[in-house]
Amino acid sequence: MEQSELEHIKQTGRYLLEREDHFESPALNQNLWLAYYLPQWSSRQHSAARYHVGEGQLHLHIDPDQAPWCPEFDGTTRVSSLQTGVFAGPLGSSIGQLHFSDRLVVREEQAPLALYTPLYGLFEIRARAIVPSDAMVAFWMIGFEDEPQHSAEICVCEIFGHHSESGSTGVGMGVHPWGDPTIRDEFSVEWLPIDVSEFHLYSVEWTAQYVRFFVDERLVKVVQQSPSYPMQFLLDIYHFPPVDSDQPLVAPNEFAIDFFRGYRAARPSG
Repeated sequence: MEQSELEHIKQTGRYLLEREDHFESPALNQNLWLAYYLPQWSSRQHSAARYHVGEGQLHLHIDPDQAPWCPEFDGTTRVSSLQTGVFAGPLGSSIGQLHFSDRLVVREEQAPLALYTPLYGLFEIRARAIVPSDAMVAFWMIGFEDEPQHSAEICVCEIFGHHSESGSTGVGMGVHPWGDPTIRDEFSVEWLPIDVSEFHLYSVEWTAQYVRFFVDERLVKVVQQSPSYPMQFLLDIYHFPPVDSDQPLVAPNEFAIDFFRGYRAARPSG
């Protein structure tokens, strides 16, 4: 079988494995993951992830009794998320990661925490998803945002339940600028002949010149621009009920991750 480009990149020594998690321990690796979603805009109590680790896999899910993570700013949205860092300003300020609303203010102060915030590299997960029509899963990166302009997003994969059809699935990927004036929005939904309820490999190569997106080691998309500051990772499952409803998600839902890997660029020879 012909070797894929991504497999070739790994085997040539261009990148060195830096961090990985196979979720073999019955407890979450707290040296890598914070089990809260943007807690500065809500609280750790209300943004705590629902998950379990077992048999070499991480399982993120939304429970029927799970409350919205931040009703003040994000309505009825429910989230179970892990992230590899957090940064926010003082209570009542608007300083903090991922400004998804102009109304945001810090509701719970967070001590800065950078568990894994690399600058460039190759990153991937092997994962499967059971996604109802009003839910979504995602593997993505955001700037640590210790400076407001360090805020772009690299979305490795974003999968909505309503983007799953017989024989194909729409996988969102690309970059969003948020508060970074050097990045233009370049995002698309790529329709691929995959069943996301089965395990697939979602990878991104991030360099100073470009960002390349792979699914099952096949190159799918290239973005000829790149954030130039450290970024952190998020793994999430979301539920988006109607804004006038507090209906719980009772359908089967799950984002199961077999492994996470982060590679850094090898040092130039000589």
